Amino acid sequence: MSCNGRGTLPGDHTAGPLTRAGTLVLLLASLVAPAQSVRAQTPSPLYLVVPFENASSEARLYWLSEASAVVLTDNLIARGAAAVQRDDRLRAFEHLRVPPVATLSHATIIRIGQVVGAAYVVLGAFDVKDQALVVRARTIRLDTGRLSPELEERGALVDLLDIYARLAGRVAPDAAPGAAQPPPYPSLPAFEQYIKGLLAESLEARTAFLTQAIRLAPAFQRARVALWEIHTERGAHQQALDLVRDIPPDHRLARQARFLAGVSMLHLGQSQAAFDTFSELNRDRPDPALLNNLGVVQLRRAGQPSGAAAPRPAGGAVSYFGEAIKLDANDPDLFFNLGYTYWLDRDPQGAIYWLREAVRRNPADDAAHYVLGVALQAAGSTAEAAREKELARRLSSTYVEWEAKQPAGSPLPGGLERIKQQIDVPESMRVGAAVVAAEQRDQQAIAAFHLERGRRLFDEGHDEEAIGELRRTVFLSPYESDAHLLLGRIYLRTGREQEAIEALTIAIWSDPGNAEAKALLGSLK
Repeated sequence: MSCNGRGTLPGDHTAGPLTRAGTLVLLLASLVAPAQSVRAQTPSPLYLVVPFENASSEARLYWLSEASAVVLTDNLIARGAAAVQRDDRLRAFEHLRVPPVATLSHATIIRIGQVVGAAYVVLGAFDVKDQALVVRARTIRLDTGRLSPELEERGALVDLLDIYARLAGRVAPDAAPGAAQPPPYPSLPAFEQYIKGLLAESLEARTAFLTQAIRLAPAFQRARVALWEIHTERGAHQQALDLVRDIPPDHRLARQARFLAGVSMLHLGQSQAAFDTFSELNRDRPDPALLNNLGVVQLRRAGQPSGAAAPRPAGGAVSYFGEAIKLDANDPDLFFNLGYTYWLDRDPQGAIYWLREAVRRNPADDAAHYVLGVALQAAGSTAEAAREKELARRLSSTYVEWEAKQPAGSPLPGGLERIKQQIDVPESMRVGAAVVAAEQRDQQAIAAFHLERGRRLFDEGHDEEAIGELRRTVFLSPYESDAHLLLGRIYLRTGREQEAIEALTIAIWSDPGNAEAKALLGSLK
């Protein structure tokens, strides 16, 4: 199997550690091998800790809800258990459109756990009386729905960190004790400012809390990393760079700090410094985020600004994105970057192949659908191009603005390449793919409903109503072969031969084993 019929990667340009003339089999095999190696292992059960409920009457202790989740998660990981980090937990909350608070129903909490692929969800409550902290927690085993007996720990409020460390040992008693040390914490006042900085809604408030945390505890480097994220979000990249450069080279966060410094350099246009930083880190320990960002560096320093009309020598970027995919075949961003690079290198067939792989992994990726539409249009597939662009417009209003602002001859704005900001994420804790999978399951269930309605309407001869249902199906599941086949059959019996050919072509591409679509298309040629 190959993406261009020649058994090679789309395009035959050279450069980098993975030559573009390398056989497609090597890269495609890498998409399967990681999954096989993971299956061969017995992964640790994944824990999701949700913010604890504030059972006290003191609103000023609101920050302890999030602190409970953060500290207990830290201690579970320190004991050798796999636990969902805060960013991934928030993404799961966002997926289900629920507020990241402690007062959620058990049904909602279970659903969040399922979204991230957790085996256990930990929930609880805390109470504070006379500076004494009482913490109660229970676990829900998701495969059986079994709720554990209540676990209780208590002590002085100033001993909060020790209380949650003890609780972690009871939540995950089978984890390997002493596998790692929990991260060092600052004084309780500094830690309170840190947590409030994570929770604050405005950038100004977040900045103020985290700056105060660093002022109270200058050695608390975790607060510097959090503040780096805010400076980066604001576009203050020099401030962000200066901040992480202050993290000592022997600190446990030193590798992450160097990586984040490289990201800041990349934003500041310091391409060679960023390239050297990412390369050195990758030599020490390869990581898909490093390889992705090396590809972005190569893309940006290729000699022309992104989106320029002149051809771009992008072989080096292709090589790095390809190597990143070998290490993580589930991340749609890597496939998007590879497809976008082929587009910038004026190779629409290569762009089409890899962007299709991106939307297979994340059907809700509006930018991938739009760039795919542009590439399809350049390749002459006008009907499919229009469908992909319309799908992107339905997912986001951004693309109407793009089309209004883009000059003639430049169908895409520049700078669409995606930079990674997390490094060394263990496979067992990469819940991004699990969240995308949950989104796909939800979409597929609704798509199946519309497909069945479309079939019934087709059988009853209600062609226009059937077309409406089938278009809803392909909006939710763009590569549902049976939906395209049914559209082709409707177009045929209503005399719309060209539309039938286009629908049947997509049906066959979506499922090369669709014999009925092949037979119908063959009869039209």
